[in-house]
Amino acid sequence: MYKKSRMLMDTFVTITVVSGSADEADEAIEKAFSAIERFGALINFFSDKSEVAEINRKAGMSEVRVSPATIDIVERAVYVAAKSGGAFDPTIGPVTKLWDFTKKKKPSGVRIRNNLRLVNYQNIIINRDKQTVFLKEKDMLLDLGGIAKGYAADLAVINLQQNGIKSGLVAVAGDIRGFGSRPDGGEWKIGVKNPRQRNGSDEIIARISLSNKAVSTSGDYERYFFINGRRFHHLLDPKTGYPAECCRSVSMIADEGVFADGFSTAVFILGPKKGLELVQALGMDAIIIDNNGKIHATPGLEGRFEIEENH
Repeated sequence: MYKKSRMLMDTFVTITVVSGSADEADEAIEKAFSAIERFGALINFFSDKSEVAEINRKAGMSEVRVSPATIDIVERAVYVAAKSGGAFDPTIGPVTKLWDFTKKKKPSGVRIRNNLRLVNYQNIIINRDKQTVFLKEKDMLLDLGGIAKGYAADLAVINLQQNGIKSGLVAVAGDIRGFGSRPDGGEWKIGVKNPRQRNGSDEIIARISLSNKAVSTSGDYERYFFINGRRFHHLLDPKTGYPAECCRSVSMIADEGVFADGFSTAVFILGPKKGLELVQALGMDAIIIDNNGKIHATPGLEGRFEIEENH
C-alpha cells in the first residue's frame, strides 16, 4: 500500500493505492494529482482565470464555450439541484460571497434578500452541441464548491485505473472514493467524525465499510462562527440565504463522488425527514446526525456501518 498527500483545490488530497511496485504507484498517483489540479483550475470560483469565472463574468450577456469536464460537472450540478428541489443550488454564489467565515461576519438581511433573487439553477442554460454554459441573469454567480471535490475524487479514480491501479482510496478533504479492496482483501473503512468534537480531538462517531463506493460528509463544524451563542456555518439554504439548522452532519454514500458530494449538501439542507426520503428515492445511503445529535441511517447500511462505543 502506497500513500501520498498534496494541497490541491485549497484542501488536503490524499491518495492511497495498492500496487506491486513503488514506481508504478508513484507514477499513477502523480498523474492523478495532475488530473485534479487541471480540473481545479477550470472550476475555481476565486480565480479570474477559471472557466467558471468567465461564465460568471458573461452572466446575462453571452454563453461561454467550456471544457468537457466543466460542462459535465455543471450538468451534474443541475441534476442534483433538480432532484433535490433546489436544496442544492450551484447558483448560490451571490449569497455565499456575502458571508465571511474567516472574519466571522454575517451579512444584513436586506443584502441576503437582494441577492437571493439571483439564485435559481433553472437559469443555467447548457448547450451540449456548442459546449457552452450561459447564466440568464446578470450578476448571477455559478459556484461549484458544493460538488467539485467529489467530482475531483472521481476523476482521480478513473485516472488511477487507466494507469493500472486495481485498488485504492482517494480523499479530497471529506470526499472519499474507494475502489477494489485493501491488500488483506477487506473493504476500505471510512470514519465519520463526531460533529461535536471534545477537547479538540478528531473523534470518530461511526465507521462505514465500502468498496467501489464514494462517501461525502457535509458538516456544520467545517467553517463556522458564533454570535450570541448561535452557530453560523457555511451550509446555506438556497431558499433563505441562512445556514440550515436541522442537521449537524450528513455522510452520503453513492456510486460516484460527484453525487455523494452534491446530495450530502442537499440532504443537510433538507433535514433528516425529507433528507432520508430523498436518499431512499435515489437508491443511495446516508448517515444523518440531526441537530440534537441523534444518528439516523438508511436500512441499506445494515452490516456495513458501526457506531463507536460511547455514542
